[in-house]
Amino acid sequence: MSHQFVKSERSSLRSLGVDERWLQDRIAEDPSILGLGDLSVLRREKKQITGGRIDFLLSDPEEDTRYEVEVMLGKLDESHIIRSIEYWDIERTKSPEFEHRAVIVAEDITNRFFNVISLLNKAIPIIAIQMTAVKFEGRFALTFTKVLDVVELRTPEDEAQN
Repeated sequence: MSHQFVKSERSSLRSLGVDERWLQDRIAEDPSILGLGDLSVLRREKKQITGGRIDFLLSDPEEDTRYEVEVMLGKLDESHIIRSIEYWDIERTKSPEFEHRAVIVAEDITNRFFNVISLLNKAIPIIAIQMTAVKFEGRFALTFTKVLDVVELRTPEDEAQN
């Protein structure tokens, strides 16, 4: 089978006429597009006790893991990093029986912020996902690439000693 090449162009979601609500709707329809596995939506726009709303609280019931997801169009900024960590901390405090992961989804994760969240990742389980919109023939596709995953601090030797 041969594949047909289609010329495409990288584009921002705003320039394509969509907003964060539209993106949240796509994630709610199929959370697997984030590349985190077969997750289910527990809550969307969940109000937090400190104010604000977490975009998504996702769950992987097989792994007893919850994902506190903050989505933003455009470049990642300081407020979204802080908000993600704050929401992660609130949810893990409320539900300590689960593993928790802070997830940041943005179109542009600059080196500066990548370095910051990489450092934080040594103490806080943060996953960073960069989304890209690619336009072709009057349509567009979204791709989600995990650019930072949770650091596993345990080594195989640690596991063998338990």
